[in-house]
Amino acid sequence: MSSVMLMPRLWCAPTSFWSLEEHRLRRKLEKNVSVMTMIFKESSPSHPTRCQEDNVVVAVDSATNRILHFQKTQGLRRFSFPLSLFQGNGDGVEIRYDLLDCHISICSPQVAQLFTDNFDYQTRDDFVRGLLVNEEILGNQIHMHVTTKEYGARVSNLHMYSAVCADVIRRWVYPLTPEANFTDSTTQSCTHSRHNIYRGPEVSLGHGSILEENVLLGSGTVIGSNCSITNSVIGPGCHIGDNVVLDQAYLWQGVQVAAGAQIHQSLLCDNAKVKERVTLKPRCVLTSQVIVGPDIVLPEGSVISLHPPDAEEDEDDGQFSDDSAAGQEKEKVKMKGYNPTEVGVAGQGYLWKVADMNMGEEEELRQNLWGLRINMEEESGSESERSMDSEELDSRTAWSPVFRNYIKRAADHLEALAAIEDFFLEHEALGTSMAKVLMAFYQLEILAEETILSWFSQRDTTDKVTQPAPVGVTDCPPGSQARTSEELVAEG
Repeated sequence: MSSVMLMPRLWCAPTSFWSLEEHRLRRKLEKNVSVMTMIFKESSPSHPTRCQEDNVVVAVDSATNRILHFQKTQGLRRFSFPLSLFQGNGDGVEIRYDLLDCHISICSPQVAQLFTDNFDYQTRDDFVRGLLVNEEILGNQIHMHVTTKEYGARVSNLHMYSAVCADVIRRWVYPLTPEANFTDSTTQSCTHSRHNIYRGPEVSLGHGSILEENVLLGSGTVIGSNCSITNSVIGPGCHIGDNVVLDQAYLWQGVQVAAGAQIHQSLLCDNAKVKERVTLKPRCVLTSQVIVGPDIVLPEGSVISLHPPDAEEDEDDGQFSDDSAAGQEKEKVKMKGYNPTEVGVAGQGYLWKVADMNMGEEEELRQNLWGLRINMEEESGSESERSMDSEELDSRTAWSPVFRNYIKRAADHLEALAAIEDFFLEHEALGTSMAKVLMAFYQLEILAEETILSWFSQRDTTDKVTQPAPVGVTDCPPGSQARTSEELVAEG
C-alpha cells in the first residue's frame, strides 16, 4: 500500500510534493521506521496567516529532521520540554517557533491501524503527541518537511478565512487566482484590473462608488451610489445600497445590504440581509437568511443565527427521541420571539454569546505536568514563591477528572498504586513523599481507601524498600489489625 495524504477539507496550498518523495526515500532507507512526515511553512510569528489557535513550537533533530517534541502554544506564557530532549542528541536539537502548520501530513499505511488501536486519538495532534511520548516503546518516528517558497494554510477560523482570502486576492497563491476559471461556467469568470480589482459578468457599479483595492465582485452584483469598498469579497447576486461602507467584508451569495450600512471585518452568509443604517463591528458573523436592523450597532464579535443557542442540546437529545417529540421542539423554536435589542425591530435571528473558554490555560496545565518550564515573562522570586502552592493545588484539581476517567475499576486502582510504588522504588530519595502522593489521590477521590488498604496489606515487604503507611492507616502493634482514621473517630 502506498503513502496517503492527510489534510483538512478547507485547505489552500498549490504546493509541490517533493516532500512525498522524501518521505518514501526515508522509509526505504530506515526500514519503515518513519510513519508520518508533517509539512510546515517557514513563517514569522507576526505573519498574517499565523493564528493563535494553530501556533506551535517544534523541537527537531538538526541532522535528520525527526520531530522530538510538538506543542501548541495558544495562551501559554511558557513552553515546556522534557529534560530528556536535550540529553543524548549529539547532532543538536533545534527549537523552532518560525513555522506555520499547514496541517498536511504524509502518512504510511500503519497510521490507519495506529488510529484504530488507540481509540483515544481523536485528532491528528493527539496522534502526534501519542507517538512522540511512546516513541521508544512503539519504535515509530515522525519527521518534518519545511517549505520556504510554496504556500499552505488551513481555514480553521474567521481570522484564517480572512487571511487566505486576502492572500488569494493579492495573488500570493498564484496560480490560484480569482480570474483563473477552473470550470466551464461563464458565471465563474471575472476580469482583473489595477489594484487587484476583480469583476464578474453583469456587475453594476453606481455613480460615485469607489473600489479602492483588493476587491472581488461576483456576477450579477449591484452596487449603489457613493459606496466605499476595500479589501472585500462580494459574492454573486448581491445587492448593495447607497452610501455603504465595506471594509474587509466577506459577503456570500444573495446578500442584501441596505443604504447607510457599515460593515467592518465581518462575514455574511448566503441570503443574509442588513437593513438601513446598521453597523457591524469587527468579527461579526451573520449566518444564512439572518436579518438585522434597521438602526442598530452589532458589537464586536457578535454571531447571529436563526438557530437559537439554547436549542442545541434539545436538538442533540431529539436525535434519540421520536418524531413527534422532535416536531414539538421545532415548534417551540418557531414560537420563540426575536430580541429587537439584539437584532433590531425588523431583525430575525438569535445572538450567540461566545463561551468564556481559555483553551490556552488547559493546554498549559497539560504541558506543565511533565516537563521543564521555560518562562516567557520575568517574575520576581517572591511572586513565584507566593503563587507556587496555589498553582500546584489548581493543577491537581484540574487533572483529577482525567485520572478518575482512567482509574475506574478495582484493577485500575491496583495498577495505579503499582505504578506509584515502582516510581518511588526507582527514586528512593523521594520515598518520604509517597504518603503525600497517596493522601492527595485519596482526597481527590481518585483512589479508594479500601483499595489502598488492600494493596498495603498484600505488599511483600521482604523485597520492597520500606514505605510509609498509606492514607488513613494508623500505627498498630504487630499482629493486630490496621484501623482507619474513620474507625478510630467512631470509637472515640
